[in-house]
Amino acid sequence: MPEIHYAFEDFTPGRAFHHATRTITADEIVLFAADFDPQPFHLSEEAGKASILGGLSASGWHTCSIAMRQFFDTILQFTAGEGSPGVDFVEWRKPVLAGDTLGGTITVLESRALKSRPGLGMIRLRHETTNQRGELVMTMEHPFMVRLWEGVSA
Repeated sequence: MPEIHYAFEDFTPGRAFHHATRTITADEIVLFAADFDPQPFHLSEEAGKASILGGLSASGWHTCSIAMRQFFDTILQFTAGEGSPGVDFVEWRKPVLAGDTLGGTITVLESRALKSRPGLGMIRLRHETTNQRGELVMTMEHPFMVRLWEGVSA
């Protein structure tokens, strides 16, 4: 298990974390879609080109899954996290097409210590996922519970 680098106190409003990029392949789009969202434009280039999406397009849920992995790789695995009670909203702004490279930023919007649970804080995060052209393809906001440093075991 990786060493803890972040606790509640490290998530000050306005702090931004930039995650590594990932290029999305046609094969992974089709594999994800076949299991979880088998709409034609997620399964074939031809169907994608015939749709308003313009090509083989990743499911929005696939894009969310990629953002979750980037969140894990950048922040979550190094954080004294205690999970999230849900996602407040997600917006898919542009299609993610085979060959697109996704990057982005996770920004802390709010943070507050929880009176009902001493040693625990709630932060609110905004994910902005962009493609290789810098176009915003997805936004997502959600709360995330994190232990205060005083509650982190060494």
